[in-house]
Amino acid sequence: MEPSESRRSRSRGPAGRLAAAAGLALAAAFAVLAAPAAAAADIPVPETILVGAGEVYDGRGDRYYGTGDLGDGGQNEGQDPIFRLEAGATLTNVVIGHPGADGVHCYGSCTLRDVVWQDVGEDAATFRANGSSATFTVQGGSAARADDKIFQHNGPGTLTVTNFSATDFGALYRSCGNCGTQHQRHVVFDGVTLTAPGDRLAGINENYGDTATFRNITINGDDERDITICQRYIGNDEGDEPEESGEGPDGQHCRYSESDITYR
Repeated sequence: MEPSESRRSRSRGPAGRLAAAAGLALAAAFAVLAAPAAAAADIPVPETILVGAGEVYDGRGDRYYGTGDLGDGGQNEGQDPIFRLEAGATLTNVVIGHPGADGVHCYGSCTLRDVVWQDVGEDAATFRANGSSATFTVQGGSAARADDKIFQHNGPGTLTVTNFSATDFGALYRSCGNCGTQHQRHVVFDGVTLTAPGDRLAGINENYGDTATFRNITINGDDERDITICQRYIGNDEGDEPEESGEGPDGQHCRYSESDITYR
C-alpha cells in the first residue's frame, strides 16, 4: 500500500494565505499562531505501507494500527510490518498503536525519527541489508510493552540509537542468534532511557564479531539491577537456540564502563 503523496517528503502547506489587505495581515498571522494543534488521527492499516528508496514519510503524529491480516495483535513470528522502508528511506513523526503487527521493516539503510510504538507487536523494528556498510538510525521516539524484542537486527551493518526511551520490554536489541545467513553486526546506544521491567538491553553474537557500545544510559526502577546490559551468545545458522557465553563489559564485544550506566 503506497503512502499518499501528501505524506511524502513535502512540508505542510501554509495554514492559510494572508489577506491581501495589509490591515488584515497581522490578524491572520495571529490566528495561525493561536490556533491549537490538530489532534492526531487514527489510521487503520490493512496492508503494509511501502516507503520507497530515498523517500521520507511524515506521519504528522498520526497513529497507525493494523487491521485485517495486520490486526492479529499477537507475538507470532513471520508477521508483516505496518511500514516497509526501502534503502535510504526515512520514517518520521509516526505513532504505531495496537495492533502493531511487526512494526517497521528496513531493507537497507534507513532512518526512524521520532517514531513511537505504544504497544509493540512481534518486534518494533527489524533491520535487513545486503552489505556491511548499511547504517540504520533511530533518533528519538519510544517503545512500550514489548514482550520480546524492540529492535531485531537480521542483516549486516550498524544500528545507532540515540535519545530513545523504552519501558516494559524483553530485549531492547537482539542480533539474530540463529538466522540461516549470519553476519557481523554492530549497535551503538547513546542517550537511551529505560524503565523497568525489562530483561536485557542487548544480545549479541560474539562468535560472529558483533559489538554493542553503550553511552549515557539511564535505567529507572531497577533497584536490584536485574536488567542485563549486554548478553553475549554463540550464534548459529541452523535455527537452533543460541547458547549464552557471558555478560557484562569485556572490552571487545560489550563496550561500556560503569560510568556509562546511571541507575535511578
